Amino acid sequence: MKRHKTALWFVFLAIMGFATIALEAVLALVLEPIVYGYEMSAWSTPQFIMHWSITCAIWGATSAALIYLAKEKCDFNIFRNGSKMSTTQWLIIAEIVVGSLIISCIDWNGAKIVREFMMYGCLKFIFQYIYYLFEMVLITLILVFSQKAGELWFRNKNIPYGGIVIALTWGVAHFFTKGVLSGILGMAAGIAFGFVYLLVNRDIKKAYPILFVMFAL
Repeated sequence: MKRHKTALWFVFLAIMGFATIALEAVLALVLEPIVYGYEMSAWSTPQFIMHWSITCAIWGATSAALIYLAKEKCDFNIFRNGSKMSTTQWLIIAEIVVGSLIISCIDWNGAKIVREFMMYGCLKFIFQYIYYLFEMVLITLILVFSQKAGELWFRNKNIPYGGIVIALTWGVAHFFTKGVLSGILGMAAGIAFGFVYLLVNRDIKKAYPILFVMFAL
């Protein structure tokens, strides 16, 4: 019973993480257009920066709360060290990252980071990537909590439960916000994130920078 109760707590934490990411859509598509009087496509640079700043504040506060709850309710220290990694694990991760960057270049018709810099200009680009840092924190937390719940329920630690959940939530959401191709790529990225987390032996301090590179670049 205790194992199932703890697993439910991890599910709750993962759901709260995804709900917090989804909250941005409410801000961008409902609340802020009411305040500004026009849709997001017509926002000025200060309005975009304000949006990203508010979103990052909400995401940061929620992330801190989720980490605290994981420790208090589940006795789960998310920053615990993983075991030593083998050369083979690092090589597989390198292949996944390179593959992810190649797919990103094909999707963006060039390097994403360069294309976004050209599209946004320096100031918006900086705030956009700060926004990405906070978004990746929540995505990583959803992955970690989902993985833990899956392992507690099914007692098989070789399946990327967290990646599957990311694919079916954050990945599927791309179908509605960015189209079919982005949805497919988002789901594939979610599965890849899950495998990376397993390959770094569930060490979030190693996983986060790798996942950020895959996500933002």
